[in-house]
Order: sequence, then structure tokens, then C-alpha cells
Amino acid sequence: MLVLLAGIFVVHIATVIMLFVSTIANVWMVGETSNGNVSWGLWMWCNNTCESLTPTGGNGPSLQAAQAFMILSIIFSVIALVTFIVQLFTLEKGKRFYITGAITLVCWLCILIGASIYTARFTYRESVDQAETVESPHHGYSFILAWICFCFSFVTGVLYLVLRKK
Repeated sequence: MLVLLAGIFVVHIATVIMLFVSTIANVWMVGETSNGNVSWGLWMWCNNTCESLTPTGGNGPSLQAAQAFMILSIIFSVIALVTFIVQLFTLEKGKRFYITGAITLVCWLCILIGASIYTARFTYRESVDQAETVESPHHGYSFILAWICFCFSFVTGVLYLVLRKK
């Protein structure tokens, strides 16, 4: 049981790190232009230099919602990690990590909403108003990391709810 808790703790730390990388890096989508490779994410459009991402067709609120939910997911994931450490030392034997599991599942929900909004609105080339035409856009590593964190958060959240302190 102790090994399982340690494993969950390591996966939780990895999830927090991957959430930070996913949210900060601007490689949610990657493509090619006449000037070379281009990438964009939640914050910036990067070719040779980076500039603010400018959504088209009323997608501005969608971008802000995706940004907000990804930031909330980081906050809830860190809070869940701290809560787990506190519960590990204060919880009586035989009790479950309900609070940590609930907070982790809220993090999971925030990732789901943020990544889903981005998937629905910004994974095609017409969604951003940039001067260059993007050819063959595809998902970058930040987008993939966000969905991996989605899976990890769900698994760790459920395991926190099921496991007992020994």
C-alpha cells in the first residue's frame, strides 16, 4: 500500500509538471508557412518571433476560457498535492484521502473543459487571425501533454478516493 501511495504521489508530481509545461508552452498546434515552421498555443503565435495570439470570428472569449481553465487546473493540482501531503501526516490509519481525491477530480474537470474548448475552437487554421497561411496544421506536444494530464488526473483522483492510509 505504501508503494502504491508513493507511486500515485510521483504520478501526481509528474502531472503538475506536465500541466505547467502544457499551459506555458505555445506548441498546442504546429504547422508550416512560407516563412518556415509556426506554432501556437494558449498565449502566443510563434514563427521566427512570438506575438500575441489573435483569435478570429468571436473566438476571443473561447480562448480566454481555455486559458482560465488550464490555469485553474494547475492551481487545483498543486492544492491537491499539498492536501495529500497534509493528509498523509494528519489522517488517522484506515481513513481515505477523500479531500485530495475530490480536489484532483476538480482539476481533472478543469483540464477537460479547457482542452475541450481549445480542441473545438482552435485546432484548425482559420481560428487565428495571422498574416500567414498555415499549411498542414497538426497537434503539438503541449496539446498532447494536456490530454495525458487529463488521464493522469482522473486515475490519481479515483485512486485517492479508493485508497486508505495504512
